[in-house]
Amino acid sequence: MKPKILITHQLLSEALEYLKKYTDYEIAAFHRQLSKQEIIEKIKNKQGLLPLLVDPIDREVMDAAPSLKIIANCAVGYNNIDVDYARQKGILVTNTPGVLTETTADLTWALILAVARRIPQADRFVREKKFKGWEIDLFLGKEISGKQLGIIGMGRIGRAVALRAQAFKMKTFYFDPRRLPPSEESYYKASFLKLNELLATSDIITIHTPLTPQTQHLISQEEINLMKKEAILINAARGPIVDEEALADSLQKKRIWGAGLDVYEREPIIQEKLLNLDNVVLLPHIGSATYETRLKMATIAARNLVQALQGKRPDNLVW
Repeated sequence: MKPKILITHQLLSEALEYLKKYTDYEIAAFHRQLSKQEIIEKIKNKQGLLPLLVDPIDREVMDAAPSLKIIANCAVGYNNIDVDYARQKGILVTNTPGVLTETTADLTWALILAVARRIPQADRFVREKKFKGWEIDLFLGKEISGKQLGIIGMGRIGRAVALRAQAFKMKTFYFDPRRLPPSEESYYKASFLKLNELLATSDIITIHTPLTPQTQHLISQEEINLMKKEAILINAARGPIVDEEALADSLQKKRIWGAGLDVYEREPIIQEKLLNLDNVVLLPHIGSATYETRLKMATIAARNLVQALQGKRPDNLVW
């Protein structure tokens, strides 16, 4: 008999075909978010769970599934899972690292350029048939080339962003709890700065740190007040790293020039004030949303799950 597993949301068909060979799966929801209570109800007789980063998997969920052996998160981050409690219960936890680095770095640069050059506003202007011809002061944006880029979090994605900055001849600085070796700093053409210095001197600040208790509201009103009035803030990491209310207030008061967000503090709920501002670009958490990358994520999560259920050590074990 095949082990029973719960997939919280629809996956791409190739990953589902793979899982069908080895498991008896149930898909909990299509095109909507699940409540925790729904997950609890559906997981009771399951040996495996394949959630997305939007699904909270805490001790209450785990306690509802006495036969649960593996939580195969379809994401790089796993802040949605109580990993310590899973370890106590002997439930394996896996993730999908390394597959979305380039895609998310590309999206970061799309946000930088969209904010700096006011691309969404200009697009709407044309669609509304307001374009009457070239004007010298029409949609004036910000130069990118030669400016200072500040990267918060110099992991895989942060380093990929730094490499792309070289094409724009930018001066790149980074903040990370672990400083890179001199050889890597040279390769990425990036210099270390303390966070306050980076915030105060950078023209563009982009966030790529994981969400932890230490990084919750890492960027709050105090940090925003350190930034240049002409600064642009980009967040393609995790929403709660930025105090969204403080950011919205600062953008409304033009305390900083602009922002680009792919993630939100109470996702999918967004500060109403942000929705009405013209100096922020808002995306629906699509940092890794290319077909190739999302397929790799789903396939890796599926393989991790099957390996664990077969008594093997999964390739991407978090603990």
